[in-house]
This record gives sequence, structure tokens and C-alpha cells, in this order.
Amino acid sequence: MKVYLDYAATSPVKKEVARVMELYFSEKFGNASSIHSFGQEARTAVDESREILAKFFNCKPQEIIFTSGGSEADNLVIKGITIAAWKKNNKKPVHIITSAFEHPAVLESCQHLEKNGIAEVSYIKPDKKGIIDPEDIRKAIKDNTALVSIMYVNNEVGTVQPIREIGKMIEKMNNEQLTIKKIIFHTDAVQAVEYQNCDIDYLHVDALSISGHKFGAPKGIGALIIREDVQIEPQITGGHQEFGKRAGTENVAGIVGLGKAIELINKKEVIRIKQLKDYFIKRLREIPDIQFNGCLRRRNPNNVNVSFPGAEGESILINLDQLGIAASTGSACTSGSLEPSHVLLAMGLSALSAHSSIRFTLGLSNTKEQIDYVMKNLKKIIAKLRKMSAGIRIVNNQ
Repeated sequence: MKVYLDYAATSPVKKEVARVMELYFSEKFGNASSIHSFGQEARTAVDESREILAKFFNCKPQEIIFTSGGSEADNLVIKGITIAAWKKNNKKPVHIITSAFEHPAVLESCQHLEKNGIAEVSYIKPDKKGIIDPEDIRKAIKDNTALVSIMYVNNEVGTVQPIREIGKMIEKMNNEQLTIKKIIFHTDAVQAVEYQNCDIDYLHVDALSISGHKFGAPKGIGALIIREDVQIEPQITGGHQEFGKRAGTENVAGIVGLGKAIELINKKEVIRIKQLKDYFIKRLREIPDIQFNGCLRRRNPNNVNVSFPGAEGESILINLDQLGIAASTGSACTSGSLEPSHVLLAMGLSALSAHSSIRFTLGLSNTKEQIDYVMKNLKKIIAKLRKMSAGIRIVNNQ
């Protein structure tokens, strides 16, 4: 049996998405910037997808900037907003607030700006359950704070952050002019689109990043939703595309696929996945001495992150993979690293506990029978690895 439990890393392209995209690789291949009929056919497709996204996120079509994915969207918004604010501030460093367990695309963008003297950054730590306290953000705000960036759903532990509460707080401060300039609020919503309310007015955000391959669109397409009054410095130049904010010939097929994937989001499936996740958690409790990471209540419906003390995470993954079961020890972007998860360390876990963690993320293909198959084998794997680990400790202590 093949069981895929790594939907937070990527999801398969939905058949309906692949079907509508196919035309734009061959028959409708025009450049959307061309004025002839071939180009205008492509432009129409791009505009229609933009309208679909605008309706979903409750924004204007011109507030959608298509990108190559979530990482580019994060880089564009973090660097673009900060550099624009830095220039307005007579090239004096401005202040960014983010969390200590953001996606590397956010963290490394902030670190780049720090290194180049463009920004100073405050990294807010989550609590032990993986939740950011809005009050910690309020306390960190300074006169020169230009940007706050807090992810909507953590990509490793699945905790849902109080984005609406933070957004309303920042909006209130801006309206009361308690700071010198308007603070821009961004959320990385890459893991949230399929499962959470992403209406930007509901969230009170100024900018929001998404990535298509997390919800049935292909890899290589994403978007930054950013309010039209926000000043941003383009990070890719050399063309007028995307309202002058992101140069480059539009990925028409990818954009069409992204729009179709948004249309296909099914809230009934979300309920089924959550029920399956709850069943999985119940079955996992049959394994002794485990630790669930992150708040089990404020959590994405598809995420289970659990530590198995006495068993090393990479060894668990290898054993699962040999049985056709795919999972992860953390985010896909850091899977090549042997360092313990920065997310779990930020939450206060020891390096040992972090190294024994596994992230299971469910999706449309999963069934109860698959979970039973996983549990049947996972119990044996954990018992075997713990026995081996105990033997190694005995030998080392002699």
C-alpha cells in the first residue's frame, strides 16, 4: 500500500487543474503581453484567474501579484516593503517584527536586510504550544516599525496564529497614529488557503502570500496579495508585468491552474480530513511515551506533529518509506539539514525531542484504511528503534 502523508510539503495537481492548463502549453500559447489575438487570448485567461483569486481573497484584481510561489512572494513583500520604507526614512534602518518560527523564506529575507543595515528585526517567540501572543507584538512595536510579518499556519506544527486579532490591533494603532508611519501587516498564508478564512478584510492584513502546489495547483506558481496603497520596491525588474511590481513573462498555464485550484477548494473535504486527523491522533495515543507538538485545538485540520522519544526521526522516516509511507521530519525546505527544527526549538523543545519528531500532513487521497495501515507498522517501527536505542545506550555506558 502507498500512503502519502506529506501534503504540507506538496500536493498532487488535481486532474481538473491539469486539464485546463494543458491548452495553454500548446494551443493557446501566446504571450499575455502581446497585442495580437494570440497574446490577448492568454491575457484573458490571466485576467479571469485574477478575478477568481480576487473574489476568494476579497480584494481588487490589481492587488494580486502572480509569483513563482510562496518563497518569492515572501521575499518580494519582506524586502520590497522594507526597502521602500528605508528609502522614505532617509536610508536609516527601519524595524521589522516577525516570529522566531517563520518559514525560512521570511526569516532569511529578514536576516538579509539586517546584514545589509536596512532593518533591525525583533523575533517573537511562540509559547510552548506554538502560538504567538499579540501582546508580545504590541510590546515590540517601535516608532520606526515598518512591517510585521506573522505566518497564518505554521508549516511544521500546524498551529493557527491569531492573525485577525493581530491585524485589528495594528489597524487600531495605525488609526490612532501611535507610530510615526503606517505599519504594514503581512501573513504567510501558504499552509492556510485550503483550510482557513483568507478574506483579507476579515484578517485585517495588508499583504498575504500563497503557493499553488499546496492545494492542487502545480509547482512554480503562487501569488502575493497586497493592498494597492502599500508602497513596495520590485525585486525582479526588467518588465512592466504585474502592475510594475514583478517583471517577467507571465506563467499563463500556471496562473490558469492556480485559479482553477482555488475554485475547487471544497470545505466538505476539510471536514472529512479533520475527522481523519482526529482518528489518527486517537490511534497514535496507543504508542506509549509520545509527545504531540503544538496546540491540538488551534491547529490546521490536516496536521499532526509528534515526537517519539527514544527513536530518531530520520530513522523513522526511512523505515516508513520502505513500507510505502511518506511523511516528514519538518518542512520540505529544511529536509536536507541535519540540524534540529528551528520551529520546535523556538517552542522550547530540546534538540533531542526535536530530532525525534515526525510531521504527518493529510490530504484528499487519505482514508481510514490508510491510517490503520500506518499505525500497524508505526507501532512496530517505534518499538524496534527504541529497543536499538536502548541497546546503544547500554553499550556506550559500559
